[in-house]
Amino acid sequence: MAVQMPNVKLTKRAVEGQMPGPKDIILWDTELKGFGCKITPAGRRVYFLYYRANGGTQRRPNIGVHGQITAEIARKIAREWLADIAMGGDPSRERKTLRKAPTMAEFCDRFLREHSDAHNKEGTRYNYERLIERFILPTLGGRKVREIARADIHALHQRHRDTPYQANRLLGLLSKMFNLAEAWGYRPDHSNPTLHVKKFKESKRERFLSPDELGRLSDVLNELERTSKEMPSVIAAIRLLIATGARMSEILTLRWDWVNLDRRRLELPDSKTGAKFIHLNGLAMEILSGIDRDPENPHVISGGKSGQHLVNLQKPWRRIRKLANLENVRIHDLRHSFASTAAGLGQDLNMIGKLLGHTQAQTTHRYAHLADDPVRDASERIGDALAEAMKKRQPSDPSPQKS
Repeated sequence: MAVQMPNVKLTKRAVEGQMPGPKDIILWDTELKGFGCKITPAGRRVYFLYYRANGGTQRRPNIGVHGQITAEIARKIAREWLADIAMGGDPSRERKTLRKAPTMAEFCDRFLREHSDAHNKEGTRYNYERLIERFILPTLGGRKVREIARADIHALHQRHRDTPYQANRLLGLLSKMFNLAEAWGYRPDHSNPTLHVKKFKESKRERFLSPDELGRLSDVLNELERTSKEMPSVIAAIRLLIATGARMSEILTLRWDWVNLDRRRLELPDSKTGAKFIHLNGLAMEILSGIDRDPENPHVISGGKSGQHLVNLQKPWRRIRKLANLENVRIHDLRHSFASTAAGLGQDLNMIGKLLGHTQAQTTHRYAHLADDPVRDASERIGDALAEAMKKRQPSDPSPQKS
């Protein structure tokens, strides 16, 4: 049993002046009821607060170790705790809850397993996993979910301001995750730290490969295929993206059961916009016919694991685009290039939307300026023909003089 000493105002001098004994020694503060300091036989001095929680349960949580905090700071914390207790709080229980609270790494794992795997399509799941692995875990992974503040989110967002689109997607994911953290009881309601963190302004980025750039890319793919420096499935995937204008997730998850060569189309049971057909042109048919089919793998684009599809195309794409001197080109720009080629051949927006599988007209509207190009060219050719005809009608002799 601890030795109870006479009450004294807890100060640096009083705490350090009390010599340790064979048992714990308790000093009680004269200014604040329940505030004390325990001195162990080893000479360790620990500030604590004794109180009764609602229901009468006795609590005595530690506040801090003398030397790491002062008596004045410990007393201030004790006062704040007593104010919280008077309002029905229980600092001891709350501290235990915080210690048991999950880290961001544990939360991210549960988010992917229980939420994303159950509710998101494969492309979205892939993007979430990528954002978590590259940006959230390295910065916040070891922190408690309850401890993350708005300043932490703001700093992480600002760190990626040079890539505003990516930074905003990261902010959107964090907002979704912290809403779920409240629903799972990891944070108090209405405590989402992404609130009031302003998104960066995004400029619509529409990068289209020129014929020369497509030629360079094709040359690199041919050379990598010849030298076997990239997986055949990687090369096939990129070629199919070029030839079809499909989304990356649609090609990576493509199964042979969905390939209808007789009707020259891919019959996807699900995609970002639901079930859809992707029509196969001659180039796409040629690419598909050149893919070696693995009887034990249902996927067209096989991955490194047996029976699985290729998961990560971003890393090999970064290598390939560097070899082709296309450093600023994203995989999604291959889809834009497909649309650009269609527009250059005179296809209208409605047809481009059907080719890309858009369900909303406004989604295709970004290509409006491209669809205008063949119309503008036609107008120019008509104008040139009319001008030529008008020139032929001009008289060669001077105009007749007025009488």
